[in-house]
Amino acid sequence: MPSNPAPNPRPPLTQLLAALILLACALAPAALQAQVSLATVVDLAQRNSSAVKLADADLKKAQAALNQTLDAYIPNFVIGSNVGYSHGFPTGQPSVGSATMQSLVLSYPQRMYVNAARVGIEAANLSLKDAREQVALEASTAYIELDTVNRELLAAQQQETFTADLVRIEQQRNEAGVDSDLDLLQARLTAANLKLQRLHLETRAATLSKQLAVLTGLPLGSIFPDHASIPEIPEITAEETPRSLPGINSASALALSKRLEAKGDDLAWKRPLIGFGAVYNYDSNELNNYSTYYKNFTPNNVSFGLQITIPFFDFALRAKARATAAEALRATVEAEQAQRQNDVQIATLTGSLRELDALAEVASLKQQIANAQLKAVLTQLDAGNGASAGPTPQPQTTPKAEQLARIDERQKYEQALDASLDLAKARLSLLRALGHMDDWLHELHSK
Repeated sequence: MPSNPAPNPRPPLTQLLAALILLACALAPAALQAQVSLATVVDLAQRNSSAVKLADADLKKAQAALNQTLDAYIPNFVIGSNVGYSHGFPTGQPSVGSATMQSLVLSYPQRMYVNAARVGIEAANLSLKDAREQVALEASTAYIELDTVNRELLAAQQQETFTADLVRIEQQRNEAGVDSDLDLLQARLTAANLKLQRLHLETRAATLSKQLAVLTGLPLGSIFPDHASIPEIPEITAEETPRSLPGINSASALALSKRLEAKGDDLAWKRPLIGFGAVYNYDSNELNNYSTYYKNFTPNNVSFGLQITIPFFDFALRAKARATAAEALRATVEAEQAQRQNDVQIATLTGSLRELDALAEVASLKQQIANAQLKAVLTQLDAGNGASAGPTPQPQTTPKAEQLARIDERQKYEQALDASLDLAKARLSLLRALGHMDDWLHELHSK
């Protein structure tokens, strides 16, 4: 009987592809955990932002609107044909081919429209800058908060380790009759609370990771903050001279553009309009009896001249002028409202900043005290006996006291981090409200 043929070996190319896939899978976790700087996150967020893309589209639209208003003075050139058969008296001109040219010569409203379009480009540029600054603020805030939460999460995990030791010590002390069941339950409650706190921090970290992934377009979980890339936030106050804000300046420029457009619409029914036109027709008498009714028929015909329009009773133009004036008034009020809202925000942030600064100082002092107390407990444990000689000896320090001190120190550390985060977010918002966001971005990219 013939023997079964040996199986064909795997082609070398397939083996190479399999090896590359295995290598990519092995390196994927390391790539996902790579640190990404704050400057990179801000740049990616500005490129990926829908608000920035919409603002850029508005800028291109404003540039096209300016070109449209200027192109009205450039003669257009249109060619066409109108070939048809007619019987009896001709009802139209027998044009085989035609070319027309038209342009605007003098228009008082058009000057206003050109100026309005130019101011509209300025407003769109400022709106684009405002959108980029807002995205930079959102990305910076989320990045700094994720960095803080990650450090808090590490401290929470350390707390859980200390709490596990505390529960074990309490269990032994309870079995030895030193501590009551209430002490053991209290230790277990502390462990449960710290577990809940860790879960809360993990939820915050996951939410912030998702937010950064949406902002930057990077895969979820691929951004690991680099604490060294975060520059120090300037301690700016409301006493600093406010700079011009691109958002408010954009609203003011848009209001000016609307006012210029309204002025142009108002002039449209008050001023004459002069236009230029030229027409060339090549006529044919092959499909009709045009020459029977019209003498001196010629195939080539040219006409050109000026068209002067003087409006007297154009109520449609008047109504349009009133509508545009109302839009201009609305845009002006919105610009003023934006300025007032920003002033209120500055005042609110200033008051909050003073309180948050004080809270951060208190939290830092508490953390330093807890750290000093932990060192004192460890020193007493290293000495071998916490009791001291004298008429009023101090109670002996126990491993239980050590774990409680460690847990308290980590808790105060997390509270200090939270207070510092709130202070940093308030400072960034105040930078934005005072128009100093460019300083932060410059510091960010020079870090």
